Parts: sequence; C-alpha cells; structure tokens
Amino acid sequence: MLVSSNTFDDAGVYRLDSRRALVQTVDFFTPIVDDPFSYGQIAAANSLSDIYAMGGRPLTALNIIGFPDNLVTPRIVSSILRGGLAKAAEVGCVIIGGHSIRNPEPIYGLAVTGLVDIRRVTTNATARRGDVLVLTKPLGTGIATTAIKRGIASRALQKNVITLMSHINTVGADLAELELVRAATDITGYGLIGHLISLCRASGVSAEIDPAAVPIIGYEIHELVNLGCVPQGTRDNLNGTTILVDWAQADESCQILLTDAQTSGGLLLCVAEANLQKALSVLRKAGAPCAAVIGRIVPRRRRRPLICMTK
Repeated sequence: MLVSSNTFDDAGVYRLDSRRALVQTVDFFTPIVDDPFSYGQIAAANSLSDIYAMGGRPLTALNIIGFPDNLVTPRIVSSILRGGLAKAAEVGCVIIGGHSIRNPEPIYGLAVTGLVDIRRVTTNATARRGDVLVLTKPLGTGIATTAIKRGIASRALQKNVITLMSHINTVGADLAELELVRAATDITGYGLIGHLISLCRASGVSAEIDPAAVPIIGYEIHELVNLGCVPQGTRDNLNGTTILVDWAQADESCQILLTDAQTSGGLLLCVAEANLQKALSVLRKAGAPCAAVIGRIVPRRRRRPLICMTK
C-alpha cells in the first residue's frame, strides 16, 4: 500500500509491480440537481476525478445506487445510470456492474479502479516550500446547488454550474505524466481551505492564499451569499477553520466562499515555480475551466495558523 487513508488523500494506491500501481476510490451522494441524467453525469465525474487527482487514469467502475422504489420510477433510475455511463465512456472507463439497494432517498456514485505509474503518483503529501498553488475550477457550487434546491438560481447559473460539475479533471493525469506537478488534491466537500489544510498537514508545510485571486463562478454567487443561501456543510467547514486560518482582512462573504463545500470541484495543484508556465499552458490547452494562481506553499509555521490570507 503506497497511499492509505492516513493522509486523507483522494484515493488509495496499491503497488502491482515495480512500475504500476492500482488507484481506487468510491464516492456517491444524493441528488443536487433536478435532471436525473445530469445528476448521473455529475456523480460520475466526481468519482472519476479522484483517479486523475492522483495522476492515474481510470480503467473500470462499479455503479452504486440506492432509491425509494415507491417514489423513483425505473425510467428515472435508467436516466441516472445513463448519465454515469456517458461520463465513464467519455474517458474510456468501462462500467462493469454495480449494486443497488432500497434507500429512503436516491444516492448514486461510482467505485473506480485505475492505473498509475508509481513514479508519477501525485499525492497531497509531497508539496514543498515555494510551490505555487493553482486552481482549475472556480468556487461556488455548494452555494449554487443550494440555490437550485430553493428555486432561486437563475437559468444561466444552473446551466453553468451543471457544466462545471460535469467536467472531469482529466488534466491531472496529463500534468503528472509530464512531471509538471509536485502534489495535488481535488476540491470537494471540505472546500478549498479544508482540502488545503489536509495537504499542508500531510506535507508538513503551511500556505498563503490571495483571496482576490480565487475565481468564483459568477457575481450571482455573491448575491446568493448575501441572501443567506449557504449550505450547512459550508458553515460547518468555516466553523472548523477557526484556529487554523488567519483570515486577516477577509470578510465573512469571502470566508464562506473559500470554505464552500464543492461537488465535483477542480484540482488544487502544487507546481514548482520553474514549471508554472508549462503547467498553465497544459491546463489551457486541455480546456480546464480556469488556471488561476491563488497562492503559495511556505515553510511550516511552528505555531498556528496553518494558512494565512495575503493581500
């Protein structure tokens, strides 16, 4: 076992031989959008991206689905599964089966197995001082999906956020294979700050973030925050950062956005300064939603906070 759950990484890694290792992950969640096909796509993209975050490429996957059979029709279940199948096929991953159960509310996701070159594994435990932090998707999906559930999100925001969450982070493997990334993690339920805290702890470093450089899905997200449209998971994330983050002059809205619980978020990459321009070029050519330089890894502070905001 090369990577276990000890460092709260995105997937486990198990050595096969002198060059190859298996990468394994599992993830599922309840519906976050109304359309079942889109829900299936988002859930599958979220699961598949864990493999790419580790520098690997997915081979096979198993469906995991649960639903209340007295409320959810076979047609809806089929649509969810077709959404997942479409995303797996997009990256050449074969769905070879799965398992279903009766459940009080719908759940769907994938258990995914992939392959990675042992020399190219990108974990969250290998960041080094001086590394530049690059984010590949804008933040705000937790707030946006909460607004969708409440019926107050614009059609434009709904379309935008579904497209973002359905985007698979395949570029993670491209960057790893080109040796352009030192460490990486994907941003999901614990938000940008939560996942960065795990990365800093695993790597024995600290970090600085420029809040103004962090991309947000759109101005509507700020309006929704002002309306109090914030998921409980985001509030829990923010409460958990009290002694670990020096927020400096960052206002409450900024703090909420940086801890917003993401679904199928982007990759947070640690890139050596010498490789930065090449990495940004690869991201742009791959069609990453964004390629934003948002901060830097610094030496581990002897005392808290672990993460500081900069101007």
